[in-house]
Amino acid sequence: MSAPHPIFPLRPVWEGPGTHRVPFAAYTNEELYRRELERFFYRSHWCYVGLEAEVPNPGDFKRTAIGERSVILVRGEDMQLHVVENVCAHRGMRFCRERHGNRKEFVCPYHQWNYRLDGALQGVPFRRGVKQDGKVHGGMPADFQLEEHSLTRLKVVTRGGVVFASFDHDVESLEDFMGPVILGYFDRMFNGRQLKILGYNRQRIPGNWKLMQENIKDPYHPGLLHTWFVTFGLWRADNKSELKMDARHRHAAMVSTRGEAKKQSDVSNVSSFKAGMQLEDPRFLDIVPEPWWGGPTAVMTTLFPSVILQQQVNSVSTRHIQPVGHDAFDFVWTHFGYEDDTDEMTERRLRQANLFGPAGFVSADDGEVIEFSQQGFEQKPFHRALVELGGHGVGDTDHMVTETLIRGMYEYWRGVMEKED
Repeated sequence: MSAPHPIFPLRPVWEGPGTHRVPFAAYTNEELYRRELERFFYRSHWCYVGLEAEVPNPGDFKRTAIGERSVILVRGEDMQLHVVENVCAHRGMRFCRERHGNRKEFVCPYHQWNYRLDGALQGVPFRRGVKQDGKVHGGMPADFQLEEHSLTRLKVVTRGGVVFASFDHDVESLEDFMGPVILGYFDRMFNGRQLKILGYNRQRIPGNWKLMQENIKDPYHPGLLHTWFVTFGLWRADNKSELKMDARHRHAAMVSTRGEAKKQSDVSNVSSFKAGMQLEDPRFLDIVPEPWWGGPTAVMTTLFPSVILQQQVNSVSTRHIQPVGHDAFDFVWTHFGYEDDTDEMTERRLRQANLFGPAGFVSADDGEVIEFSQQGFEQKPFHRALVELGGHGVGDTDHMVTETLIRGMYEYWRGVMEKED
């Protein structure tokens, strides 16, 4: 067994009794980052790869990523879903370049090795050599077996039209991975209705990947940072709310019910509240309650490590976290609706999607503060962040004035990171 990671004697999360600190090195140390990839993205965890509606027909595929590894979600001729690693078994080339498409087979352009949609190698040029002047030149050795050189196949599971995959074929069930509380919020959004893809946003955020998980486990900032939220009552500290976690504190749901727009209260005495703000197009606040909400107007669910499930009034989307180094990640938004939506509801979902994405009225703020936070971490890597709002404990709450979800995430993070191999 290997020795504990050398950075951990530096007291990486809890500095002492009753104190909660996250060292900036957790966001800047490359060795820690490599360990995160292995332990959270490539082992023991389910990671989001897409929606079934993105690959509805035989041969449809989507190139995506788990951690830094490029993978392909593809629907086979038998309508089964497969996820294979986008690395040729011959010389290691990432052979698929398109983001989406339809293929009958995958062919690596380098040496034309070709694979079935399930990843099985089916053809190797000049496998039996080349005849010339009555002789056979080259070719693979006699003991070469096609079945020994397939693409790496991942374990795949679907629920409610959402597709997850894992490089670890011994990973626990998806239901056990989420736990009953978070599974309930997942099923609320993905309740068996057919999904309909509305569009995508993509951005590269120059910050550590965990900062986005933190951001959506942080109910402290929305009513302070986001002018839109606090002014129009979509997400304020005095809204009726709940914070829920799974038993291991890695996943979470932030649940809120919209308050009154322009309402003056203690929480409106902040600089982000703009009593005089008006909308050029009032349809952005054309919010129609849907039966499946069951009361809350917003539920933001984080599944650690790879995805955020967003329901903000009528806008629904997945947000996929794809790390690209310790100091950046690609963030891919998939906006969707339901096949039985009316045309008016589809337009409403698209209109409200303007709140989110790289230039969204709300989400543009998050991208900026994550970038500026990473700059601070790099400048002062020996320092630490404080996560003590709401006390020192970790647990569910019925209010938003707390950082309990972040404390819970780092409690889990530290436990996994400190384990011996």
